[in-house]
Amino acid sequence: MISGNVAKLALLIDADNARPSSAGPLLAEVAKYGTAHVKRAYGDWTGTRLQGWKDQLLAQSIQPVQQFAYTTGKNATDAAMIIDAMDLLYTGRFDGFCLVSSDSDFTRLAARLRESGLTVYGFGERRTPHPFVAACDKFIYTENLTPALDPPGEGDVTPTRPPDAFPTRLPVDAMLITRLQQAVHAASDEDGWAHLSTVGHILISQHPDFDARNYGHGKLSDLITATTVFEVDRRHPGDGKAPVVYVRHRRP
Repeated sequence: MISGNVAKLALLIDADNARPSSAGPLLAEVAKYGTAHVKRAYGDWTGTRLQGWKDQLLAQSIQPVQQFAYTTGKNATDAAMIIDAMDLLYTGRFDGFCLVSSDSDFTRLAARLRESGLTVYGFGERRTPHPFVAACDKFIYTENLTPALDPPGEGDVTPTRPPDAFPTRLPVDAMLITRLQQAVHAASDEDGWAHLSTVGHILISQHPDFDARNYGHGKLSDLITATTVFEVDRRHPGDGKAPVVYVRHRRP
């Protein structure tokens, strides 16, 4: 997001590869990063396969883009979405794109948009291939947006547990601890303290799909506290301002 301004975003949804139950939470998540001036969902709306999405279009003010399947086994929807994305890019009106799909076909599109200096937020299920995840500035798993147990439906995957089903004290995850330690070390001052927001920025830069919600916590500070590996210091600047959180590796 551009400092001092609300980022103008284009939200493009591959309805063939996204769950309609995620529509509301998805738009709420997008609002954290800017304003979606364009909201489009791509698919063949003449059939019944996307009936769940049809119910969301008016409710969420999403524009359906009709794309017939020209032949079996070829995804014309992907091509239409990529062409529209490039057309929108060339208008120069947007600061970033939100690409909603679990399809690796959008990997090159995400990379191309970033080459033009735009921020790319990816949204998809945990089955999303890693190349697409890595091509985005930030990737959000849609299971984290809809933690409640949804009734199974066409195209749905096994839902995740609700947040309160996770323990507040995490079992040790060696990979997680290593990533946190590396980020804290990179952001630390001479006394080992690191600004939490800088730690979060480093984590996402290195691992676009990093999200505290992957581990059952809504905030990075809660996740770091739960590991018990780090000290957390909430410093109050005064004047009614919110506390600033610093962390460092726990010392013996």
